[in-house]
Amino acid sequence: MNRRDFLCKSAYLVTGSLLGVNSFSKAFAFTRQGESPFLRPRIALIIDDIGNSLTLARQFLGLDIPITFSILPRVAYSRDLSLEISDHGHDVMLHQPMQPYNSHLDPGPGALYEGDGPSRISEIIEENISGVPLAIGVNNHMGSRFTECQREIQQTLRVIKNNDLFFIDSRTSNNSKAFRTAQRLHLTTDRRNVFLDTTRDESAILFRLHQLKQCARKYGHAIGIGHPFPETARAIKHSLRDLEVSNISFVHISKIMHV
Repeated sequence: MNRRDFLCKSAYLVTGSLLGVNSFSKAFAFTRQGESPFLRPRIALIIDDIGNSLTLARQFLGLDIPITFSILPRVAYSRDLSLEISDHGHDVMLHQPMQPYNSHLDPGPGALYEGDGPSRISEIIEENISGVPLAIGVNNHMGSRFTECQREIQQTLRVIKNNDLFFIDSRTSNNSKAFRTAQRLHLTTDRRNVFLDTTRDESAILFRLHQLKQCARKYGHAIGIGHPFPETARAIKHSLRDLEVSNISFVHISKIMHV
């Protein structure tokens, strides 16, 4: 049994024993959804920047659809939300901070920077993973500069692979080397198709969701990344009725990554 399977099964068993059968069943509620071998086009929604606010994260839990939550390390509610989100049956990822080009932007605690050596990269990622229990994958927070650094991103991806996690390239730079490097390392990987909320306007986000559906129809699946904004939650909620008749399903990222 690998590390991820062990952690997931242990957590579900503990949850079941402490909170009873209902909570245990809830942890598997989304697992049973959309597992037909005749797959429809699928969309995986990743909500980034989780960890600073319980309220902002919980508005997405209330949508009652499969959503993947990418949690920042070493912030106020990193661990608590990781456990709560997992208890609701959703996928959890580590949202790994990386150096941006804009020196005025702070990627936050636990960040990786150009020039970091292998031992420092390994130490930082290992500590970040330990602070986000049940993470099954990683994507980058910021990182427009770092993901262009071949040596550093390669070392980062090796550490991620050694921890039996997958990697999603958020594509914060058109020159990111992360996705291609992950492929060469035979690391389970994919990349973001659409950012949903670069503009915090509900109608603009609904248009981005439409673009995401078009990607899913074209490629069989698509990955959208959003942020814990009320506008994003409302737009997703409003898009659900349209999805019911569009033959496209929301799934957790693990269904696309086959983990």
